[in-house]
Amino acid sequence: MIPLDAPDPTPSPADEAPASPAARPRGAAVIRSALATAPKAPGVYRMLDEAGDVLYVGKARSIRKRIASYARGQGHTDRIARMIAETIALEFVTTTTESEALLLEANLIKRLRPRYNVSLRDDKSFAYILIARDHEAARVAKHRGARSIKGDYFGPFASTWAVNRTVRALQKAFLLRSCSDAVYDSRTRPCLLYQIRRCSAPCTGEIAIADYDRLAGEARAFLSGRSQAVKQELLKAMEAAAERLDFESAARYRDRLGALSEVQSQQGINPQSVEEADVFAIHQQGGQTCIQVFFFRTFQNWGNRAYFPRADRTLAPGEVLQSFVAQFYDETPAPRLVLLSEAVEEADLLAEALALRAGHAVEIAVPQRGEKRDLVRHALDNAREALGRKLAETSSQARLLGGLAETFGLERPPRRIEVYDNSHIMGSQAVGGMIVAGPEGFAKKEYRKFNIRGTDITPGDDFGMMREVLERRFSRLARESAPADGGASAAADDAMPAKPDLVVIDGGPGQVAAAQAVLDGLGIDDVPVLGIAKGRDREAGRELFHVDGREPFRLEPRDPVLYLLQRLRDEAHRFAIGTHRARRGKELVQSPLDEIAGIGPTRKRALLRHFGSAKGVARAGRADLEKVPGINRATAQLVYDHFHERSTTP
Repeated sequence: MIPLDAPDPTPSPADEAPASPAARPRGAAVIRSALATAPKAPGVYRMLDEAGDVLYVGKARSIRKRIASYARGQGHTDRIARMIAETIALEFVTTTTESEALLLEANLIKRLRPRYNVSLRDDKSFAYILIARDHEAARVAKHRGARSIKGDYFGPFASTWAVNRTVRALQKAFLLRSCSDAVYDSRTRPCLLYQIRRCSAPCTGEIAIADYDRLAGEARAFLSGRSQAVKQELLKAMEAAAERLDFESAARYRDRLGALSEVQSQQGINPQSVEEADVFAIHQQGGQTCIQVFFFRTFQNWGNRAYFPRADRTLAPGEVLQSFVAQFYDETPAPRLVLLSEAVEEADLLAEALALRAGHAVEIAVPQRGEKRDLVRHALDNAREALGRKLAETSSQARLLGGLAETFGLERPPRRIEVYDNSHIMGSQAVGGMIVAGPEGFAKKEYRKFNIRGTDITPGDDFGMMREVLERRFSRLARESAPADGGASAAADDAMPAKPDLVVIDGGPGQVAAAQAVLDGLGIDDVPVLGIAKGRDREAGRELFHVDGREPFRLEPRDPVLYLLQRLRDEAHRFAIGTHRARRGKELVQSPLDEIAGIGPTRKRALLRHFGSAKGVARAGRADLEKVPGINRATAQLVYDHFHERSTTP
């Protein structure tokens, strides 16, 4: 099995041979020459290598003083000495305060990923619960990304599963709608969610808007930490309904109370004295680092996530943790309390910087006793267990890649495997998919999709589609000037180089020949191509493997390498089919209003709200169109002409 998000098995800069004494003065001399122009103000400095890549990003209260410490050329650790030796240029950016410099440093490290900095590799945004305020009937929904919708955001939640579960429970407890505004405005009768008591159907007037607003207010109060008060109000309402023998209403209140209890009972450990905090715990072992993050909001545990940042093994836990926390809150606002398992050197400065971004005071603490200390210990135990699992998975993955190299005669275990597959229906909506795997398992950020654009390709011509995909992929790689050694020099510290060590094609000798012809035509002769053809009865375990210069062969059914290749092929197949379905679905649901130039999302929403559907817009006259808010006479004429131009005679 391919482990995902395993720690980086490649050597860190500290594992390499120390820089030669002859090389060090060169880097120090470059830094000394920059001292004359280095500002004395706070800010950020960047150290660049010969290729123009950023080696290191640092911040300082005085850039000149910090640069002067590098110019000595001696007394440095091997890691710093090597970084100095590789430096040929420096860049400076001044800031008003050191806090602003810290924020800028974190932003640049996340964006540039310098090889000598601690790098937060998993920067996926977190999910939030949104209770929107841009409509008369508030909508509850999962939200990820920029907060462009007017409303209240609650989170973060560590996983999509956690936020989806909570949204479902909120629907049961507060009967809030989750449909889009367009669906809401077009309803003429309640939907299924109303029938199963997960929505109060304000769209058709089953509940008054004032009463619905009260439900939305209760949901906001519950998510804001006033859960006990909300539950007490529901309990009183249930008892009152029972006393007046309105058992149907009492049952509804009972079900809502049960849904709220379900939210709280499934959150794991729930602190009694910590209303809002994030907990960070770091564990290092075998040259690798794991940081476990727990989120606590409204006295509830909203989940946790493990991170495996790239960090030099010579760095102390506190140094790694400080850099990680600064990058972690680059886009996510910090809570009022941040608990750490290790003391950091610049805790006060970090708290000041986080408060500057969050808009409220932030406290950073290393608790020594009480419930807060218990929360940190729990996070530390999880970090220790997660790193142990990842180290075991990394060892297993290394053995699998080694076996793959031995089986197919590769020079070394591949660090980047690219697998290609196509998907279409009789040639329509044809797409190609590329998935990538390596020492860390599936690298989903490296996946690519290709909409087949060739006009000379016969519908259903899989060979032609594969040729187009590979030509576009490797032509772009050539334009980006990938090193001839497979990207090793450009990615000495990354497990994933830009150029593949192995290309896998889902197909037989025809597909392999087509792929090999493309690579030969581009002058690429150091990337082997492997074809996987299904067996006679398309049974798993009976696959035929095609490699240039060898007769087709099979692997033993229990061979771990066979299982690895099946996983790669199946993932490529899944990705290609999913991409094809998404493209087909997008074309099926595309609105005719999307084709009108000058009609953006706001006007489109206004038209749909007013007329109920695109068909209603198409049937409307010019005068009716002008009555829509935001639609002037010229725009009304544009919309009318779009739907009626086909019926006009020349």
